[in-house]
Amino acid sequence: MCDHRLFAPQIETLNKFAPVKVVDLSRAATIAGMAESAFEQSNGKHLAVAGLSMGGIVAMEMVRQDSARVERLALLDTNHLPDDADRIAQRKAQIERVRGGMLAEVMVNELKPHYVARVNMGDAQLHDTFYAMAMDLGPDVFERQVTALMTRDGAEDVLRTYSGRSLVLCGQEDLPCPPERHRQMAALLDDAMLEIVPDAGHVTTLENPARVNAALARWLS
Repeated sequence: MCDHRLFAPQIETLNKFAPVKVVDLSRAATIAGMAESAFEQSNGKHLAVAGLSMGGIVAMEMVRQDSARVERLALLDTNHLPDDADRIAQRKAQIERVRGGMLAEVMVNELKPHYVARVNMGDAQLHDTFYAMAMDLGPDVFERQVTALMTRDGAEDVLRTYSGRSLVLCGQEDLPCPPERHRQMAALLDDAMLEIVPDAGHVTTLENPARVNAALARWLS
């Protein structure tokens, strides 16, 4: 439930290295479809692909579909494993509540409290940005994206066979996708930088942008 605002602090910095394109992942209802759409929107033959959370899952799917086009891969606050039965049940319940007109309540009460580090809990601007992105995208996008997440395949095989330069990064207090999960991903990759970001939870790009920008710059340099 995010758009280009998720990467606002990174766009200016990364444009010094290469043209930056933030793709729209709101239209497809499968991870495979999102990856196909991302390729279509990107146009280039030589891509450095970075994704956060669901975006990271899409980035791994892009490698699965056409690894030759993905020269570099950055996986931020994400998960290479499929949903288990409990997580699928939670997602289905969220969809039902959102269908009942409770998108705002789901975002405020169920998602946001688990997304940011303790030091950022009182950051009203950060929470307002999350809320604005979600409400602008709306309930139909929520259902498509959650459906895509709970029906996705795992990507262990993708990471084992990818040889491009990689960055694996997460917030030290990322609850949905904890550091140990990222250590597992980095261990599967052939050429990976691992970065654990302090004072950040699941949304590192907005919680500690300076640290994330520095890691992305090293990845691209």
